[in-house]
Amino acid sequence: MEDFLEIIRKRGAGALGEKMGIEVIEASPQRLVATMPVEGNTQPVGLLHGGASVVLAESLGSIGTQLHAGMDRRIVGVDINATHHKSATSGIVTGVATAISLGKTLCVYEIVITNEAGERTCTSRITCMILAKRD
Repeated sequence: MEDFLEIIRKRGAGALGEKMGIEVIEASPQRLVATMPVEGNTQPVGLLHGGASVVLAESLGSIGTQLHAGMDRRIVGVDINATHHKSATSGIVTGVATAISLGKTLCVYEIVITNEAGERTCTSRITCMILAKRD
């Protein structure tokens, strides 16, 4: 079995993920967990920006799809939605992505983001498409 977390560490979180401080701490095609600091990812009034939550969610769904498809395949997100339940103003948030469907061409994940108190701040769902093998 491949060490999925090691694959992610070698490839990095991508430029945006690094800017936002996303750290993947658990990874497999079925389940991923990552943290992201609230500080530096806020809107002007000091709340965690909703777009930051979506970036965390899309990062997890995309990484999970890549792990499922294999590193020689291209993947793209084709749909994402998010419901913001509660604001976060400090600390870190944690995203847990759970695979709903891992298919030959489409993968779907539900991502639950919580604050340090364990309260749900956002629920997201992403669909990613698996494209042709890389040349």
